[in-house]
Amino acid sequence: MPTLLQIDFKFPTEMMGDALTEGAKELAHSINQEPGFISKIWTENAETGEAGGIYVFTDKAFAEQYAHMHSQRVAAMGATEIRTKIFDINTTLTDINRGQYTA
Repeated sequence: MPTLLQIDFKFPTEMMGDALTEGAKELAHSINQEPGFISKIWTENAETGEAGGIYVFTDKAFAEQYAHMHSQRVAAMGATEIRTKIFDINTTLTDINRGQYTA
């Protein structure tokens, strides 16, 4: 079942925006190679000092595996207060609203 992973964390504002765009391109490409990965929306809010992402994986096991690994990775990059949430995707209702959850 397609699974959504939400990750958010406190992140230094000076590392967001253009700095994040330039500094994380290699990371972005590597995420495409993760097992079960379908898509990611990158999120950031410089006003609140928060960043993260909304991910879609083919199933819960891959989402959980990635959440564990990525939480450690972003902590090493300076993130704090890391939160992860995993949700099943209701595909019937998502289809009505043109949500994308397949590769």
